[in-house]
Amino acid sequence: MASGLLQQALWIPFATFIVSTYLMVELNNQNALIRIYSRMVACSFLVLTCMTLPTKISIEPFAVQLSFIAFYIIILNAYQRKSSSGCNFFAFTAISIGSVFWVQELFFVPLLWIIVATNILAFSAKNFFASLLGLITPYWFIGGYLLYQDKLDIIINHFTQITQFGKIADFSSFTSLQFSQFIFIILLGIIGSVHFIRNSYKDKIRIRMIYELFITMFGCTTLYIILQPQHALNLLMILIVNTALLIAHFISLTKTKITNIVFFVITIIALFLTLTNIWIASLHF
Repeated sequence: MASGLLQQALWIPFATFIVSTYLMVELNNQNALIRIYSRMVACSFLVLTCMTLPTKISIEPFAVQLSFIAFYIIILNAYQRKSSSGCNFFAFTAISIGSVFWVQELFFVPLLWIIVATNILAFSAKNFFASLLGLITPYWFIGGYLLYQDKLDIIINHFTQITQFGKIADFSSFTSLQFSQFIFIILLGIIGSVHFIRNSYKDKIRIRMIYELFITMFGCTTLYIILQPQHALNLLMILIVNTALLIAHFISLTKTKITNIVFFVITIIALFLTLTNIWIASLHF
């Protein structure tokens, strides 16, 4: 990716990827997600994202990924704060900005409201209306500009895309590599989820609530991919964020003989899929 920054104008997606990686580090540091000092969250995120880079790279999936990481960082500051309207506003503004690139991201909004109520424990009428205002704000500015340019049909066409649905569980467009990547990430998420559920009693209540959030998002994103595989690339970027957080907890806090073997198997598979992806991408140049 970095080698093609100038030739293929990839510097914007690359910069977005760098910012996302940094924010994953901050997400872990600010919330002490792992009980020991570890950079495994950022490392897992880097490995999984590089492993799944598409042949034709665009800003869209990286913007969607960044919007969810930003949402997590901001909304976790609202934990148990019923009067955190500022956090709710900026968190949902991040989601709205992501939806500018991929409007189907708005389907997550009802789920995120539920999560704010059940896991962040910060749902109130004031926070709800702040989140609505956050969702509206980016489109308020974009709509005003397009109206001035007499191009309002652009934003209308943008929102009509949200009504377009493909066949359920139609994976016919997936290559064998893409399907392998998807299954591998799902397995990592399941391993991380099961590990956390079994060992959650060792963590503080706040961390349990946060990881339940990640597990919920992991499950719902997986279901979304199964129902609408045509959006798999963007959804996979969201899935990677949650999977990286889950599998990092597993890798960092397990030290039995079996889990050590699992770690090496995971590393080998990730390396193989990454090299295969690079090899296939090189055939297109």
